Amino acid sequence: MAKALKNRLAATVLLVLSIVLCEWIGIPGADLTKAQEITAYILIVAAVLWVTEWVSLFVVSFLILALETVWLLPQLAILNIATKPEIFYSPFFSNIILLFMGGFVLSSLMQKYGLDLKFAQLILARTKGKPSMTLLGIILACSFLSMWISNTATTAMMLTMVFPLLKRIPGHHPFRKALVLSIPFACNLGGIGTPIGTPPNAIALSYLSEKGFELSFFQWMVLTLPFLLVFLFLLWQLLVRLFPAQDLTLEIPERETDEFSYKHGMALGIFVLTALGWFFGSSLGLKTGTVALLPIIACFWLGLLDTNDFRNLPWDVLYMVSGGLALGVGLNLSGLGNELVSLLPLDSSPIILLLITAIVAAVMSTVMSNTATAGLIIPLVISMQFDNTFMLSLVVSLALMCSMAMALPVSTPPNAIAFSSRAIQSKDMMMTGGLITLIGFVLIALFGPMYWNLMIGLIF
Repeated sequence: MAKALKNRLAATVLLVLSIVLCEWIGIPGADLTKAQEITAYILIVAAVLWVTEWVSLFVVSFLILALETVWLLPQLAILNIATKPEIFYSPFFSNIILLFMGGFVLSSLMQKYGLDLKFAQLILARTKGKPSMTLLGIILACSFLSMWISNTATTAMMLTMVFPLLKRIPGHHPFRKALVLSIPFACNLGGIGTPIGTPPNAIALSYLSEKGFELSFFQWMVLTLPFLLVFLFLLWQLLVRLFPAQDLTLEIPERETDEFSYKHGMALGIFVLTALGWFFGSSLGLKTGTVALLPIIACFWLGLLDTNDFRNLPWDVLYMVSGGLALGVGLNLSGLGNELVSLLPLDSSPIILLLITAIVAAVMSTVMSNTATAGLIIPLVISMQFDNTFMLSLVVSLALMCSMAMALPVSTPPNAIAFSSRAIQSKDMMMTGGLITLIGFVLIALFGPMYWNLMIGLIF
C-alpha cells in the first residue's frame, strides 16, 4: 500500500512539474512551436509512466487523451491545424481496436469451452513422452494459440497444463527450465504471425494504412510467418541445448473426456468463420475490424458468452493501445514527429537507419511495454520520406523487434507469468531471452528487407 501511494505521488509530481516547466520554460535550445513543446512534454510523461508503471498503463492512455484535448488542442486551433477533440477520440474505437476486441472475445470463447486446452493436450499426447518432442509440441501449441488469442491468456493456460509434467521431473533437472521458458517465449513469438497476435502489429498496420499500405490479414502472415517458423525452430534448439533432457522420460497427463456439446460446435464454428473472414475478407471489401464484429455479436447473441464474460475482457489492454495511437495523432498534428525524426541519422543509408531503429526498439521493449515502444517509435519513423517498399520493411521490422525483446521478467506479461511460477530464475530468462533477441535482430536486419522486397512485388 505504501509503495502504491509513493508511486501515485511520484506520478502526480511528474505531471505537475511537466506542466509547470512547459508553461514557464519550454524546451531550452529547441526551436519548437508551443504545440510541439506541449506534445514533447506529453510524450515524456507518457514514456516515464509507461516505463515505471507508477500508475496503471490504461490510466496513462486516458491521461494522454485528457492532456491532448485540454492542453494541446487550443494550441493546434491557433495554428488552424485541428479544432475538434474527436480527432483524438477516434483511435479509441478504430478499426484496430475492433480487431483486438474480436480477438479477445475469441480468446474468452476458447477458454470457456476448453477448446484451447483440448488442442494443447492433443499436442502432448502425440509426443509420446519424448522430452525434446514434447518441448517442440508445447512451443508449436503456444505459438499457434498466441497467433489468435491473447499471449497472456495462452501462457497462463499452458503453464497450468505443464505443471503436472513438472511434478514428474526432479527439482534439480535442467529440463524443467526448458519447459517453463518455452511457454512465454513461444507465446511472445507467436504474436508476430497475425495482425491480432500482439498490439505492435496493430499499431504498425494502423500507420501503414495512413501511408497507403492496406495490408490484409493474409498479406501480413505472408510477410511474417517464415520468420516465425525460423524463430520457433531456433528457440527449440536453443532450449534443448541449454537445458538438456538427458535420460528423462515424460509421463503424459490424462485427457479430459468432456462431451463435445452443440455449444462446443458453435464455438469452434465461430472461430473458424472468423479466421476465414480475416484471411479472405479483404477480397470482399471487408476490413479486419468489421470481420471482428462477427465473434463479438455471435458469441453474445447465441448465449455462448454472458455479461460477466464481457466485463472480464482485457479492456485495459484496449485502452492502452488506444492511448498509444492517440499519442501518435498528437505527434503528427503538432509536427513534433518530424522534428524528432530530424535527430536521427537520416544522412545514413536506409539499411543503417533500419539497424539503428531496430536496436532502439529492442532495447526499449526489453525494459518497457512493447506496445508502448511501438507507439513511441513507429509514429516517428512513419513520417520519414522513403519509398514505399523500404517504409514497409522498416515498419514491419520495428513491429517484429518490439515483440522479440524478452530478456527480463518485466519485458512482457507472459514473461512475468512464467517467472511467477518460481520454476526459473531471472538469470535463466535473461540468458535465453537475450539470445533470442540477438538472433531475431540479426535475422530481421540481414534477411528481412530482402525477403519483404521480394514479397511486396508478388502480393501487391
